[in-house]
Amino acid sequence: MKPWPYPALIAHRGGGIVAPENTLAAFRLGRSLGFRAAEFDVKLTRDDVAILLHDATLDRTTNASGPVGDLDWSQVRGLDAGGWLGEAFRGEPVATFDAVAEMLRSTGMHANVEIKPVPGRERATGFAVAARASALWEGAAVAPLLSSFSFEALEAAREAAPALPRGLIVSSPQDADFRRMAQVEAVSLHCSRKAADRDLIARAHGAGLRVLIWTVDDPPEAERLLGWGADGIITDNVRQFATRFPGLL
Repeated sequence: MKPWPYPALIAHRGGGIVAPENTLAAFRLGRSLGFRAAEFDVKLTRDDVAILLHDATLDRTTNASGPVGDLDWSQVRGLDAGGWLGEAFRGEPVATFDAVAEMLRSTGMHANVEIKPVPGRERATGFAVAARASALWEGAAVAPLLSSFSFEALEAAREAAPALPRGLIVSSPQDADFRRMAQVEAVSLHCSRKAADRDLIARAHGAGLRVLIWTVDDPPEAERLLGWGADGIITDNVRQFATRFPGLL
């Protein structure tokens, strides 16, 4: 397999559960703990602005409600994406992909960009996010790693930015379709901790793929998975993992 440029520990959604997910505050927190890589979710507003948000709706992580795909950026930019976690983060805005890329590049952090389309926009989101990532990381020593549950999004990403590495996210071993992964020229398998085992990791490595496991918050479990050969651990438990595994950051 080709050399793997990403650290073994990756902060989930920027700052785990310590800061409001997918916000600039989260990335600042993760970096302050020593993390050199972060995973985060990118989708499109109705007018095709790439923003960070995990859910298809705004209800859980902002002070608004309803499908984000029904709104333009002008309607999203003023929302509070931090107050749900505590007063210390009240007023933290929804982050744009551009702003996050600028922060990560300026602080030397690596990116695992999950392409997270709103329902029905898999291809459009895959193409747009990959094209924007290619422009935002132009000239970077290490390219962002694009990942998605959607083969359609990954196919579009390959068309838009063939030079950027891609990975498939799966919740179960049955979803790890190595044939289709080869078709989209994937370089990595991103597997749920509940589905990961020694055999799946070995089979993925045999197919030339790196393996990242999400979301692992128990240190002994992380040690076991790394012992089985996992190439990356995505965690919400950022404070404890930074203290327990400083050499893997």
